[in-house]
Amino acid sequence: MSRRIRWFSCGAASAVATMLDIREHGADAGPVVYIEVGAEHPDNERFLADCERWFGMPITRIRSDEYEDPFAVWLDRRYMSGPGGAPCTGALKFAPRLDFQLPSDTHIWGYTADERKRADRMREVYPELKQATPLIDRELRKANVLALVEAAGIELPEMYKLGFHNNNCIGCVKSTSPAYWALVRKHFPREFYRIAGLSRELGCRLVIVRREKDENGKTRNIRGFIDEIPRDQPTNDPIAPACDFLCHFAEQDMAA
Repeated sequence: MSRRIRWFSCGAASAVATMLDIREHGADAGPVVYIEVGAEHPDNERFLADCERWFGMPITRIRSDEYEDPFAVWLDRRYMSGPGGAPCTGALKFAPRLDFQLPSDTHIWGYTADERKRADRMREVYPELKQATPLIDRELRKANVLALVEAAGIELPEMYKLGFHNNNCIGCVKSTSPAYWALVRKHFPREFYRIAGLSRELGCRLVIVRREKDENGKTRNIRGFIDEIPRDQPTNDPIAPACDFLCHFAEQDMAA
C-alpha cells in the first residue's frame, strides 16, 4: 500500500499542508516526517510538539548518518554555496529523504501559492515522484498559513517573530540577500561570524553586494563576503499573518 509522506519542516506552511492532508486522507495514510539538520532554532522543539498535538499523531524524525550539521558538510566538501546550490542541502536533506522514501510514496509538500514556480520546478526535476501541493491547490499564501497556525492556537516559530520569512537553518548559505544576512547578524551574531569566518577561509562569497552591467549591457551580480555588509544595512520586514476567504475554506477543511 502506498504511503502519503507529509514532509514537515517545522515551518507554518508545512504544518498547514500536513494538517490539510491528514484531514482529507486520514492519519493512517502515511507518516509526518521531519528531517533534522543540526542548525535549527531551539524553539523548533516546542513548535514540533505543538504540531504533534494538533495533528493527533507523532512526527517521525530522520537525519543524515554521515554529517552532524552544515558545518561538517562545508568542512568536508570545502565548499559552502554558489550558483549550483549548497552541498548541505543534498547531504542533510536530500540523502536522508532518499533513504526513507519508497517508489510508491506520494510526497506532500508545503509550497504556498507564492512558491508555485518552486513546486513546478520540483515536478520538472523529479517527474518520477508522485507529488501533492495542498496549499497551492487552495491558493494559500505565506501570510495565510501564518494566520491559520495562529487560528489553531499555536504560537508561531520564533524565527518568524524575529523577521525571517521561513524557519530554515540559522544562517542559510543559499541566501544571497544582504537584508537576510543583516538580520542573521542582528539576532545571531555568534552563528553569523562563525559562518563569515569559514566563508573567508574557503573563499566563498555568499552575498550579492551590488549589480553592474558588462560591456554588452547585461546585468551581472557582484558577490562579496557577508562580513562586508554595512552596519546600517536594512533587514527583512516580517510577513504579517493575514487571512481572507480562502483561509475560511481551509479552516473548514482542517476542522472536518
